[in-house]
Amino acid sequence: MPPTQPLRLSPVECRVLGCLIEKEITTPEYYPLSLNALVNACNQRSNREPVMDLDEEAVRQALHGLEDDGLAGRARSGDGGRVTKYEHWLGEAFNFSRAETALICVLLLRGPQTPGELRGRTERVHRFEEISDVLAGLQKLMEREPSLAVMLPRQPGTKESRYAHLLSGPVEAAAAVAAQDVAAPTYAPAFSGEPGNQDGRLAQLEATVAQLKSEVEALKKRFDDLFA
Repeated sequence: MPPTQPLRLSPVECRVLGCLIEKEITTPEYYPLSLNALVNACNQRSNREPVMDLDEEAVRQALHGLEDDGLAGRARSGDGGRVTKYEHWLGEAFNFSRAETALICVLLLRGPQTPGELRGRTERVHRFEEISDVLAGLQKLMEREPSLAVMLPRQPGTKESRYAHLLSGPVEAAAAVAAQDVAAPTYAPAFSGEPGNQDGRLAQLEATVAQLKSEVEALKKRFDDLFA
């Protein structure tokens, strides 16, 4: 059953969960993962932003937190071996489509990204034929209750907005922008879940939908111009 309250995963929990999702799809022959394999996956130098240097204890503590949230833990269908293996339970928690799973996976592993970046970086997990397919997947994540993704305000001098996951709670746009320039990003709430702030949340969602529509129309026009 999907969580009924917004999640507040730590950066290490996000990294562990993202790695479990990624490895299930890209290297199924080695999944579920041993603790050592999971630590190595978390500390990869490629396809990770920021790069981390985690030890077994940090990963073990993150697994405990994810288990409390019903998102990951010890493999339930163990083969009786002496080495404990770990798996994610994202399917049980959210019943994601393959597109949603791919987007959440890459957002967990690499932070806020544009639709173009997401399309390229999800290639090993799920192939999006068009940018519009990426936007449709992001829209589904944003429409969940509670919402699992958000579109950030466009940065000056850029053509595309970036998107972030909300598994660590609401993201303040200014903090998310700063995360691109500092080694230790700080995320702060843009709004709380208190009833008095629901109007603000609705307004944010409506603005998100409006900007999405505008971007899709701009992309369509760009493609039409290319093949005119």
